[in-house]
Amino acid sequence: MPELHVADRRWSVARDSNLLDSLNQAGVTVPYSCRAGSCHACLVRCVRGEPADLKPEALAPAQREQGWRLACQCQVTEDLQLETFDPVRDGLAAEVSELEWLSPNVLRLRLSTQRPLRYRAGQHAVLWTVNGVARPYSLASLPEEDRFLEFHLDCAHPGEFVNAARQFSVGDPVRLGELRGGALHYDPDWQEHPLWLLASGTGLGPLYGVLREALRQDHQGLILLVHVARDHTEHYLEHEIKALAAAHPNLQVEWLVREQLADFLVRMRLVSRQTRALVCGHPDSVEAFSKRLYLAGLARSQLLADTFLTRS
Repeated sequence: MPELHVADRRWSVARDSNLLDSLNQAGVTVPYSCRAGSCHACLVRCVRGEPADLKPEALAPAQREQGWRLACQCQVTEDLQLETFDPVRDGLAAEVSELEWLSPNVLRLRLSTQRPLRYRAGQHAVLWTVNGVARPYSLASLPEEDRFLEFHLDCAHPGEFVNAARQFSVGDPVRLGELRGGALHYDPDWQEHPLWLLASGTGLGPLYGVLREALRQDHQGLILLVHVARDHTEHYLEHEIKALAAAHPNLQVEWLVREQLADFLVRMRLVSRQTRALVCGHPDSVEAFSKRLYLAGLARSQLLADTFLTRS
């Protein structure tokens, strides 16, 4: 049986066992969210030995050369000496600069960083509390325009990070882990094409950043923004988005509650086969939007989707 070695601990595990499970079951806490190789919360560094990596393309070549691996995508096939991600050593220092409840369940968290962070609208980063609780969140801020990093936290369901965030105060330290590209972005080549931004819940956050990036680049085609919420009280950012729509005649907005989604999907029609669609939010909503767009004739290459899991 292969042996795992982390700090001063050594133990044996079954061959071909999942590395993330082997670490967490032994009490070596490695955070995770998606288990699909997307969130990158479960980064570990291989000091000696090499696991079987089922998704090597999920990391940049430079990261792999440094020994980083995604534990959720690795199987233990030989002895491994590992280092877990240390947010103090490996992360970026930040502090809470602003907290605001945008709706009964959505907390706006703004962070200022020790040094500037280069990013693009739609990306996400892993946030770490001082107690080592981590979770990936998408950025809702716009680079080169906002002087802070903004995240929208869905606090409707309890979770370790959500519980910690509810206790945050301005000035509290936070660490940022890896910045990830994710699926969502704005491409200047889309400028003349219809752009659909379809969000549920806090999936609105990254699409709000993408929307502002599109408008900053003077997008000429129709922009349709749809937000699906649990109820009308959860249509946060409504004031800001209505102001953008008033200033940009090519921006149309629809606010839906869950019970209205099925009817909206029935009447949804593509205005052009050149439409680009970005979908973000709860898995059920992402699947519903994506399926309807495929049936309407949208090519898979013209749809970008990011799913938010409820684990927090």
